[in-house]
Amino acid sequence: MASSEEDGGGNGAVEEKENGKKRRLGALATSWLIFYNVAMTAGWLVLGIAMVRFYIQKGTHRGLFRSVQKTLKFFQTFALLEVVHCAVGIVRTSVLVTGVQVSSRIFMVWFIAHSIKQIQNEESVILFLVVWTVTEITRYSFYTFNLLNHLPYFIKWARYNFFIILYPAGVAGELLTIYAALPYVKKTGMFSLRLPNKYNVSFDYYYFLIIVMFSYIPLFPQLYFHMLRQRRRVLHGEVIVEKDD
Repeated sequence: MASSEEDGGGNGAVEEKENGKKRRLGALATSWLIFYNVAMTAGWLVLGIAMVRFYIQKGTHRGLFRSVQKTLKFFQTFALLEVVHCAVGIVRTSVLVTGVQVSSRIFMVWFIAHSIKQIQNEESVILFLVVWTVTEITRYSFYTFNLLNHLPYFIKWARYNFFIILYPAGVAGELLTIYAALPYVKKTGMFSLRLPNKYNVSFDYYYFLIIVMFSYIPLFPQLYFHMLRQRRRVLHGEVIVEKDD
């Protein structure tokens, strides 16, 4: 009996230590996420202010991308940490879904807008920049206030209403930008690998971009309707039953 009680006490002590460790790790993770989301909110806010100032001073969108590209590249690339957050479990979101969303943004920044300078003054580039900026300021401020357990209703309302227009507008901007890039990619053969070569493989960036454009057809409706379901659940308290595939 004595042995049994000692074992039980030992297990209780171990469990208490493990629970304490989990609480400390949870507190550290929450603190880090608050810092990350505050930093990202501030970064996109700086980007938005810079865009407004540029347009007021210049009276045109031409040259706008070039003027904000360093800030854009830094904060959009920094978002790769969100994939890490999912992978280590401090954010309960699919690594695959988050990875696709983040990588598609980074692809647009580095492999389209940055690499093909001839399209940087296209209206479509400004369109997705404006959409991204408003979306990210709203999203990261939502996460920040939510983590602080003090979420203003307007932030929640904006999070689950702005996307109704911004999401399709952003997709349109991205697709039109890729479309505008196609002639330059075809003419220069950039990022393409022709046969013969020592690797004995070929890759055509032009056709790859066409495939990317077509990939929006199945992906966009799924993500958009998922957000609509989330909107009904959060704003209207509807119970959403997901169908099993």
